[in-house]
Amino acid sequence: MDLLDQIAAHLPDDAQLRRDILSSDFVAETMIVRTCNRIEVVADVARFHGSVQDIARSISKNTSVSLDELTPHLYVHFEDRAVHHLFAVSSGLDSMIVGEQQILGQVRSSLKDAQNSGSAGRVLNEVGQSALRVGKRIHSETGLDRHGASVVSVALDQASKSLDNLAGSRALVVGAGAMGVLAVQTLQELGVTDISITSRTSEKSHTIAAERGIKAVELGDLPTALAEADLAVTATGAHGYTIDAVMAEAAVTGRAEGRLVLVDLALPHDVDPACAEIPGVVRLDLSDLAEAPGSQAAQADVTAAWEIVDEEVSDFIVAQAALKVEPIVVSLRAKADAVLESELNRLRLKHPEMSEEFAEAVENSMRRTMSNLLHAPTVRIKQFASDPDGLKYAEALHTLFDLDPEAVDFVARPQSND
Repeated sequence: MDLLDQIAAHLPDDAQLRRDILSSDFVAETMIVRTCNRIEVVADVARFHGSVQDIARSISKNTSVSLDELTPHLYVHFEDRAVHHLFAVSSGLDSMIVGEQQILGQVRSSLKDAQNSGSAGRVLNEVGQSALRVGKRIHSETGLDRHGASVVSVALDQASKSLDNLAGSRALVVGAGAMGVLAVQTLQELGVTDISITSRTSEKSHTIAAERGIKAVELGDLPTALAEADLAVTATGAHGYTIDAVMAEAAVTGRAEGRLVLVDLALPHDVDPACAEIPGVVRLDLSDLAEAPGSQAAQADVTAAWEIVDEEVSDFIVAQAALKVEPIVVSLRAKADAVLESELNRLRLKHPEMSEEFAEAVENSMRRTMSNLLHAPTVRIKQFASDPDGLKYAEALHTLFDLDPEAVDFVARPQSND
C-alpha cells in the first residue's frame, strides 16, 4: 500500500501516462483503471514482453519510482487471463470490500476517459463494455452486494468503535467527489445529523450541502472545522496531506474528552500517517479495512459470481474468435455469389426465351441451395475458431475453395507472444 500511495502521489495525469504508453511500438490501445487499492493499465498489444517493458517504463517515468523498485510489485495478465481479471475487477470480486458497487462506476469512468481521449479503440471498447455488462449481471443475479458494504460503510463501522456514540458525533467530510457524497449519505443513514463538508471546489461543497441538508465549510476554515469535529472522513485524492500532524494536534489540544477519529479513504493519503502517534487521535486508512469485519461477502455469492465470470469469459473468447474468422466467411460467401451470378448470366444468354418470372424462380432456387450448402461450413468455422487448431480449418477452406488470400492471411497471421 505504501508503494501504491507513492505511485498515486506522483502520477498527476492519467492522460499523460496514456500518451506515453501509446508511444510504444507494441501498444495499440490503452486505458488506466484506478480504484481504492489498484492502478492498472489495460492495453491491446502486438507483442507481450516488449509491451510489458514499455508500459513499466512509462509508469516509472510518470511516477518517479525506479524500475528496480517497481518491477517486483507488478502483476501481468495476458489474453484470456486479462479478460478474466477485468471482468472480476468490474464485478467487485477483486475489491478491498468484496462486492462493492463503486468499482463499476470507476471502470466506467476509466473507459469513458480512454474513449474521449482516443486511446480506446475497437478492442478495449468491446472488452470494456463487456466487463461493465458482466458487473451489472453479477450484481443483479447474485447477492454479492446484498449486505450493502462499501469502503465507506466498513470504514465508518471501524470508526464507530473509537466513538462513544456515532449517531451523536460531529462529522466532517473533506472531499466532494463520489466518495465524499457516499460518505455523507452513509453518515446520514447511520443517524448522524451534525455533518459538515468542505472541498477544494467551494461550489460543489455548497451544492452537496444544500441537497443533503448539511453545512458547507470553506477549505480555508478546515483547521477550525476539524477542531469542532469528532470524526473526519477524507477523500480528496489531492497531492500532499490535507490534514497534517500539526493541524490534527491543534484540533485535539484542549479537548476535555473524546477522541478525534480521522478516516482517510484517499489514494494518495489525505491524512499524514504521523497523526496516528498523536494522543487523542485515531487514524484509519484503506490498509486497515481489508481484513475488517464486513469486508467479505457470503461465500455462496462469491462462488456464484466467479461462475458467471468464467461463463462470460468463455462466451467472450468464442465471440471474439468468431469475429476473427469473419473475413474468411465473407470471402467464402463472396466466392459463392460470384459463381452463382456467373451461372445465372450464362443461363440467361443460353435461354433468352426464358420469362422473367421463370428466371426469378430459378435464381431463388439456386440461392436457397447455395445458402443451405454454405450454412454448415460457416457455422462450423465460427465454432472451431476458438479451438487451438482452429486456424487449420481456415487454411483448409482456403485450399478447398481457392478463397481470397488476403482474407485468409488476416485470419491465419500468427500473433507474436515473443
